[in-house]
Amino acid sequence: MKHNYFYTLIFSLIFLGTLLGLPNRASADAASTLQDSTENKTILSKLSDTRTDRPKSALYTFKPFAPYAPYLKMDHRESAKTLSNVKIYPNPISEQLNLTFKLSKTVNVSIKIMDALGNEINTLLSEELEEGNQVHTFSIKSNLNSGFYFIRIMAGTETVVKRIQIV
Repeated sequence: MKHNYFYTLIFSLIFLGTLLGLPNRASADAASTLQDSTENKTILSKLSDTRTDRPKSALYTFKPFAPYAPYLKMDHRESAKTLSNVKIYPNPISEQLNLTFKLSKTVNVSIKIMDALGNEINTLLSEELEEGNQVHTFSIKSNLNSGFYFIRIMAGTETVVKRIQIV
């Protein structure tokens, strides 16, 4: 019985040694193959800068990903949203809906209740509002069934949609 443990231990050590030894040889072969393949590459195309306002120096800096570039180039007046800070309370709603938002300029505003399929159920407001903080209170009609609906606030070309629950 003691011999079985001894042979199992020897076999395990030889097996582990073989496993640990193979990656070293394989990685050395892969490195030489990689080196050979990179030396024989030929350049198929050249990059050229076609911008009209390109710098005159020969050094180019390529930025393949710049997610904030449009915001950096905008004028301060353009970057401000027309409609912001939209809040609806209380939610869930039983009888009355309070809606607050901020307008950065005078604009036509439309506030509508939509069902889950996007059908217009009710128009709460449709008029031109002055810039600044807006606070509106609406009475929810009792003909609405309890469930989930959406409030769509449109100010000029901007639209904000919030989900509400009527109980």
